[in-house]
Amino acid sequence: MTKILPFQNELQGILPVVVGSIDYNNFKTLLFRIAELIELSGIEKQAIQYILDETIQDGLRSAKEEGKTATPLSKQMQISIQEKVRLAIRVTIARKITQQAYRPFSVRLAESQLLQHFCLIDRIDKIKVPSKSTLERYEKMFPENIIREMNTILLKAAISSEKETEENRLKLEESISLDEYFADSTAVKANIHYPVDWVLLRDATRTIMKAVKLIRDQGLKNRMDEPVEFIKSINKLCIEMTHTKGKKDSKKKRKQIYRLMKRLIRKVALHGLRHQEKLKNRWQETKLTKKEADLIIARIENILTQLPEAVRQGHERIIGERLIKNNEKILSLYDKDIHVIVRGKAGAKIEFGNTLFLAEQADGLILDWKLYQDKVPADSKILKESIERLEEEYDNYTPESATTDRGFFSKTNQKYLEKKGIKDYMCPRSVSELKERLQEDDFCEHQKRRAQTEGRIGIIKNSFLGNPSKGKSFNSRSLSTAWSVLSHNLWVLARLPAADFQKKEKAA
Repeated sequence: MTKILPFQNELQGILPVVVGSIDYNNFKTLLFRIAELIELSGIEKQAIQYILDETIQDGLRSAKEEGKTATPLSKQMQISIQEKVRLAIRVTIARKITQQAYRPFSVRLAESQLLQHFCLIDRIDKIKVPSKSTLERYEKMFPENIIREMNTILLKAAISSEKETEENRLKLEESISLDEYFADSTAVKANIHYPVDWVLLRDATRTIMKAVKLIRDQGLKNRMDEPVEFIKSINKLCIEMTHTKGKKDSKKKRKQIYRLMKRLIRKVALHGLRHQEKLKNRWQETKLTKKEADLIIARIENILTQLPEAVRQGHERIIGERLIKNNEKILSLYDKDIHVIVRGKAGAKIEFGNTLFLAEQADGLILDWKLYQDKVPADSKILKESIERLEEEYDNYTPESATTDRGFFSKTNQKYLEKKGIKDYMCPRSVSELKERLQEDDFCEHQKRRAQTEGRIGIIKNSFLGNPSKGKSFNSRSLSTAWSVLSHNLWVLARLPAADFQKKEKAA
């Protein structure tokens, strides 16, 4: 384990005094308190330690492969890494709290003295603002398990006495409790259009032809019409397909149009394959780097690999008029880890994405979460694994009570909670059982509080994560979820009353 070197903060500017906007001053107070929580909790140290150890291990591996002796990190290099990690944490948390995408946040950071002060970049001589691409790299600097560890460290620091001791690290007026456990699940929508079968062929045409244009711009050409003409043709067919709805002989017209689409996509695939081969064999003749050429080749390959199945899927549903099972459908050509989630709710009967499980405590701090990559099991099967994760992360901690909706209710879960000595406040599926339990004051109180968990899910999805999530892969959505949970918990803790030890001493 590498020792973290002490380093001095840059000389920062003084924030101007702003009057007349209470919202600005509230936001300023919030950011100052979050900055204090980051320092007091020690989550920065955990992140810095991880990056330093990884950097040294990478250096050792590279030296071993080259048969050389690894060069130790210089003091200046180590301090530079530590500053970079600290900046990465703060800009990512600030971006999540301000609910902005990379590009708009980069602009806002450049013009906001308050955000610059929070991110520690408001130097007197110059202000260097991360670009949108740098912001994305900063967010992806840490794996999800490290962010989960940071969240655990934060919550452990919040579980402290009210006395002014070393143990009361976050200076909260009242310590938080993890005794009450409230759980629910939701669907995180993927950032895709509604997966209509024939729209997949439009997506394939656009992607292949854009890649072909990049190759042709480098002077590698096959005889064909301009790529934009193929895109125009597929768009025209898509418009015609849309206009068949509600018309006489609509099924017959849809079949005719889809056959034209199939004929067009065969030409598109052939041109894509030919240009891909040219680029593979002659990329040295272009101005592209090897990495750029490989990226274009992979982009075409991804579509060509899935295209036969996408064409077959549309043929089965439009021409054959046969249903396809959900687990056999291609929902997106660009994201394979998306599932059909049947919610049965008003306005969201069916959603496309991944299932997210959340568990919170009484103050709204999120204790546990999991974004499922594969088809998620029923709610009744994921309660046990959540409590086991809590036991592992919080030193054999077990909540005193567990409250869920009826989706989690099962005899297996009842027996498990009884075995663990956890009070069972799960909502029964049976109406008669529910009527009996509604006579219990504790059950009614906990179920009333559980309604707030629905609101907590809305805050995470709509304010911190984004609905739909902007991540273009499961790993991206999973990482964004972890950062959203950490930022949310800092936001909740920053709004809790802080202890004023000076007033307590005067009162004593």
